[in-house]
Amino acid sequence: QVQLVESGGGSVRAGDSLRLSCAASGRTITKYAMGWFRQAPGKDRSFVAALRWSNSNTYYADSVRGRFTISKDNAKKTVYLQMNNLKPDDTGVYYCGAGLDGVAADGAGMDYWGKGTAVTVSS
Repeated sequence: QVQLVESGGGSVRAGDSLRLSCAASGRTITKYAMGWFRQAPGKDRSFVAALRWSNSNTYYADSVRGRFTISKDNAKKTVYLQMNNLKPDDTGVYYCGAGLDGVAADGAGMDYWGKGTAVTVSS
């Protein structure tokens, strides 16, 4: 069984930074691809960034590339999302997901989700 727990959200001003964490548990977690998604008020969940435990490849949505960095600590089984130069459009609930077959842009096929952590960016 895999469990994902997000933390690090908060309320900040435009231009500020936050670092989100996703603590993963479960013996098989390193077999999964990990992704960050966000859901803005009144909108569908959207892809933010993804990686695999087994290699150094990372993937980003165009809207965050150059501002956000996804990283991992294999020993701690934790995935991070460093968010710099935050904008009001980055506001939403950020979810961590794990997919055995990868991370699709629409989040379909993800096997596990955390409960999310809220990020509010004011102008």
